[in-house]
Amino acid sequence: MMNIRPRRNRKNAAIRDMVQEAHLGVEHLIYPVFLKDGKGVKEEISSLPNIYRWSVDLLLKEIEECLKLGIRVFDIFPAVDDALKDQTATMSYDPDNFYLKAIQKIKETFPEVVLMSDVALDPYSSDGHDGLVENGQIVNDKTLPILAKMSVAQAQAGIDIIGPSDMMDGRVGVIREALDREGFSDTSIMSYTAKYASSFYGPFRDALNSTPKSGDKKTYQMNPGNKSEALIEANLDIEEGADMIMVKPALCYLDVVHLLKETFPVPVTAYNVSGEYAMVHAAAQKGWLDYNAAMSEMLLSIRRAGADGILTYFAKDFAKSIRD
Repeated sequence: MMNIRPRRNRKNAAIRDMVQEAHLGVEHLIYPVFLKDGKGVKEEISSLPNIYRWSVDLLLKEIEECLKLGIRVFDIFPAVDDALKDQTATMSYDPDNFYLKAIQKIKETFPEVVLMSDVALDPYSSDGHDGLVENGQIVNDKTLPILAKMSVAQAQAGIDIIGPSDMMDGRVGVIREALDREGFSDTSIMSYTAKYASSFYGPFRDALNSTPKSGDKKTYQMNPGNKSEALIEANLDIEEGADMIMVKPALCYLDVVHLLKETFPVPVTAYNVSGEYAMVHAAAQKGWLDYNAAMSEMLLSIRRAGADGILTYFAKDFAKSIRD
């Protein structure tokens, strides 16, 4: 005789739903969107099916549609023309930057939305690196004032959550100090705390045309073989003023998501990156797996690992699946 039968808690849908440990809703999702200068622009990205580069006029319509689906948080990434890039990323804090103007327009139109930014040099850098390049080296401390200027400009435009993705040492503290000094003490920081030197970023770099012109990002992004190093990074970011911490990518680093969630008393987010999204699409197009089922399972696994929020290109499709 067996006294303990785990299958009794799986015998029908009502019981399975009642005892389910991890729950996933649209409220847990952040939708990354790509912004391009111009008007009437909707460019599909070949390596990111159903994801587009939008001009702000059409992005407003996309945001309105997303709000109807329950998506309220958006991470906006600028696709900058090469002619506007330079070594020191000066366009990133130029008041005439189309990205900053678009943020203002979005917040004027939809004051209820939460907007997150990307803070790194690579969208604006002629070198394609997240930090300043001198003599072939990514120099840490000279990068920090640029990141601070970029962050203040974004906060002035209306960004609610600053997202430093550069992985420079000490950048969270410098950004927090600059924001507070300029009167933006309520502006949050969600730091890319454990951002790994991953092979899953390819489609994102296609979207922004931000591939490094030389070398790689391994001197500042983390080694995929390291986990305890994430504890060091998280501790530093929290001490410096991060309100939330992030792991990127998500799927191959669920153990790191879980470790940070179990260790630190701040919200932990995870970035379900472009390569993770693209590979599900590719397999589904071949008929090798069910798109909606794989999408939902992948997102639920990230929640189960401990993520409070998930940046994901699946956000709109998942919201539609819940509605339908």
